[in-house]
Amino acid sequence: MSVDRREELTARLSAVRERIDAACAVEGRRPEDLILVAVTKFFPATDVELLAGMGVRDIGESRDQEAGDKVSELAGAIREGLRVHFVGQLQTNKARRVARYADVVQSVDRARLVRGLDTGREAALEEGEVTDPLDVLLQVDLGEGEQAGRGGSAPADLAALAEAVADAGHLRLRGVMAIAPRDLTDDDTRRAFDRLATLGERLRHTHPDATWVSAGMSGDLEAAVAAGATHLRVGSAILGSRPPQR
Repeated sequence: MSVDRREELTARLSAVRERIDAACAVEGRRPEDLILVAVTKFFPATDVELLAGMGVRDIGESRDQEAGDKVSELAGAIREGLRVHFVGQLQTNKARRVARYADVVQSVDRARLVRGLDTGREAALEEGEVTDPLDVLLQVDLGEGEQAGRGGSAPADLAALAEAVADAGHLRLRGVMAIAPRDLTDDDTRRAFDRLATLGERLRHTHPDATWVSAGMSGDLEAAVAAGATHLRVGSAILGSRPPQR
């Protein structure tokens, strides 16, 4: 592992944590109440190992083949100390496989995914590959009016989707996730995340354990903190520009 890369990641991670601390100070929140998910897609397992040595416990991936291979490369102790979040759009035919290695799937946006995730997790549990049900977040489309969303279930469909997850025997409904629409002002981004927080609150009326709100990325994490996010998904601010896709 390169000493230069270690120093780069250390500096970048420190800067992100300082941003989170500052945003929490403004909002009267405690930084320790937020989970930072370092989105390591397109970056090698060696970067994950370096981040783990810096105290990162949650990583995000979005491509099944890459994620599965990367997780299998991690040494046992490192893998056991990490929580792997699948944060990308999930194809129905990949759901079973993802459920076998991920700890969290943040991007459940349609009922067709639920059966595959549940079946895959059941198999992983039976074969001793994992010990816990799969944690699931419902991805919400925050597009409004002429502003195109960036994937997710329509808010009106969330209740039915939540019931489908809750009825699955090997999944745990944890909350909601969203990506802010592109090209919003800071105020509009905050309002979009406020809508997500409100949807999460409504969900908890019928599913009290669904307390997670995953929002915010490298460019808008402050707005997510202000809106009450519990999980922040940060990639380029920590890892830098993406390497060429393999």
